[in-house]
Amino acid sequence: MTHPFHPLRGREFDVLDERRAWGTHWLYCSEADGRLFCLPSSWTDRAEVDPFVVVSAGRALVRVEELLRLTELLPRR
Repeated sequence: MTHPFHPLRGREFDVLDERRAWGTHWLYCSEADGRLFCLPSSWTDRAEVDPFVVVSAGRALVRVEELLRLTELLPRR
């Protein structure tokens, strides 16, 4: 399982290796055609449960900081 908004959502992959780099836990995977790729474990069901998610109990999918960052990325009218 991947992040709810990621294009790979709902797909399953074989995990070949797991490593920590730059403060992030990475999963190294392969696709059916043999191509290799990596993604943060936080985008998958292998990640530890985020304390924010536990405390919010499903009431919020994103943090305020993430919403503020999103407003910076959206075009202004």
